[in-house]
Amino acid sequence: MDKRYSLEELLAVEVSKRVVDDEMNFTGIGTGGKAYIRTCGIPLVAVRLAQLRHAPNALCMMGPVLDPVLDHDTIPSSNWEYDLIYWPCRSQIPLEDCLGMFRLGLVGLAFASGAQVDKFGNLNIACIGDYANPKIRLPGVLAQTELASHAKRVGIIVNHDKRILVDRCDFISGAAGHEDRSGLPGGGTAFVMTNLCIMGINPKTKMMRVESIHPGVTAEQIRDNTGYDIEISPSVSITPEPSDDDLRLLREQIDPKKLFLNAGITQDWATLEE
Repeated sequence: MDKRYSLEELLAVEVSKRVVDDEMNFTGIGTGGKAYIRTCGIPLVAVRLAQLRHAPNALCMMGPVLDPVLDHDTIPSSNWEYDLIYWPCRSQIPLEDCLGMFRLGLVGLAFASGAQVDKFGNLNIACIGDYANPKIRLPGVLAQTELASHAKRVGIIVNHDKRILVDRCDFISGAAGHEDRSGLPGGGTAFVMTNLCIMGINPKTKMMRVESIHPGVTAEQIRDNTGYDIEISPSVSITPEPSDDDLRLLREQIDPKKLFLNAGITQDWATLEE
C-alpha cells in the first residue's frame, strides 16, 4: 500500500462515500485499541468527512450522544463518562432510549464489528464454539440485535482473517445477513471493509462478494484469508486511493492528533488495562 496514506485513512475515505445526507449514523462508544478504531474511530472520521464533502446534514449517534461536534478541537481526550457528558453535541438521550432509535426506524447507516462475520453478513460477538460450552466467551450481543434488525444499512469493519470471515457464525448476535431477512425491517449488511478489500452482497446468491481490492493486495491473499470460497470477479476493481484533499481534511481539520484513527482517545483505558 502507498506509504502516502494509512489503511485507516483509506477506509475512512471509502466509508465517507457511503454516508447519506439527512440520515442518522450510529457508532458505539468502544473501549480501546484496534476494535475501537474499526467500530468508532473510522466511522466517526468518515461521517465528518462526508459532512464536509457531500452530506452536510448527516448526523451521528455515538451511543447516547447525538450529533457530537467532530472537529479536533472539540473531541474529548478520553471516553470517560465525564468527558462524554461535556462533549459539545446537539443533544444527549438516556442510554436506555438509544435502542428505541433503531426500533423507530431512525437509524440509516449503523457500524459494527465482530469476532465472526459469515458469508451472508451475519455477526457474532457472543461466543466461539457451542453457546452452552464455548471455547471463548465474548462480550455478548450488546446492541447488535437491534442494530442488525432495524438499521437501514449495516457497515462492518473487521480484520481480514479466515477465523473472522467464516462460512457460518457459531452464534448470531446480529442478524444482518441476507440469506433470509423475512420479518426484519432493516436493510442488513451493506458492506464489509477489511485490511485487504471491500465486500458487498451479491443480490442473487445473498452472499458476500469482493467489490474492490486495496492497492498492492492480490486475489490470492484474499482467498487465503477467507474462511469460505469468496466470490471475486476477474475484472474486480482496485479501491481508489485517497485524494490529497481528503488527506488534508483528515490530518489537518478532523483528526490531526489521531485520537480516532490511532485510538488515542482510548489511551487512558489502555493504561488501566495494563
